[in-house]
Amino acid sequence: MKLLSLNLGHARAVEYTDQPEGVTGIDKQPVDGPVRVTAPGPKGVGASGLAGDAVCDMRHHGGDHQAVYAVAREDLDDWERELGRTLPNGVFGENLTTQGLDVSGARIGERWRVGSEVVLEVTCGRIPCQTFQGHVGEKGWVKRFTQKGAPGAYLRVIEPGEIRSGDPIEIVHRPGHDVTVALQFRAVTTERELLPRLLAAGEALHPESLATAEKYVAKYAG
Repeated sequence: MKLLSLNLGHARAVEYTDQPEGVTGIDKQPVDGPVRVTAPGPKGVGASGLAGDAVCDMRHHGGDHQAVYAVAREDLDDWERELGRTLPNGVFGENLTTQGLDVSGARIGERWRVGSEVVLEVTCGRIPCQTFQGHVGEKGWVKRFTQKGAPGAYLRVIEPGEIRSGDPIEIVHRPGHDVTVALQFRAVTTERELLPRLLAAGEALHPESLATAEKYVAKYAG
């Protein structure tokens, strides 16, 4: 398991985003590194966890619980076959393109050591948006991506440090529950009846998903 590609984005103006200033940092490009990784601060205030990486729409992206976004190269390869086009590392707006790691199959709260210093913790899957669809340039992309159910994972920073392309990735903690990123994604998008199962992940779950699950249980449990 390794960090195949480390990707950073810069703010640029596009026509397809609803970000108030009309800019996005979704177009991530590979860099060699090293890049400093730290917890960026609360959502709405903190942006990316990677130094030099732009997160422009902080209404929906960035912050401590979405500090880093990872996508498996194997999932990009699968999409390449389905779409019939080349998808370079970083094309989904991911900071980390991994190899040999089941990112969407990771459990909420699972911890990865990247390189010798950084430890990251899985929090949730990525919800597709208009900007993502415009960037990829595929009609009906939000629906297709959602139906696929392999959203990649957002991570929080547990131990800061530097990472670079080619670093090994090691799973250093795997929780005992069965709440995977893919399950969390399905629960908050297309299969709301799965929401009660998310509670098994507890505080490791992204706070927004945890609140959604708790509200659902409070409303329908009785």
